Amino acid sequence: MKPFEPLEAGGQGWRVIVDELIVKTRVGLYEHEHEGPQPVCIDASLRYRGMPHESGEGLIDYEAWCNRVSAFLETKGHTRLLETLAVEVAALSFDEWPALDALTLVLHKPKIREGTKRLGLELDWRRADYDAWRLNAAAQHASVR
Repeated sequence: MKPFEPLEAGGQGWRVIVDELIVKTRVGLYEHEHEGPQPVCIDASLRYRGMPHESGEGLIDYEAWCNRVSAFLETKGHTRLLETLAVEVAALSFDEWPALDALTLVLHKPKIREGTKRLGLELDWRRADYDAWRLNAAAQHASVR
């Protein structure tokens, strides 16, 4: 995992760091990737809106986050793009953890291609990015009806 960059100059605030959560899920474009689940590695930086506190709304419980993300990915149907998985994990995180203000997710497939250690992507979202995505998704859904 790379060290996470400060989200703002000055580096104020708290964050939860998850380093290499490995979950088997169904993802990939290629035919051989449709044969069964494959490991996806997730690094996450989950930044608090304010000072953490022990109330349900003021805490990002790393154990609960890991369990919830793992259960979601292990039981969902096949997803063609790693990018889609990143957005789904981000949306789930913002939906279920009100204390979350911003996140960085790094997803990769270990040893997916010969000659590489890993191939992956990174998603950086603030809650405002999530809110904009949610509005856009709702508008697209409404226009399909």
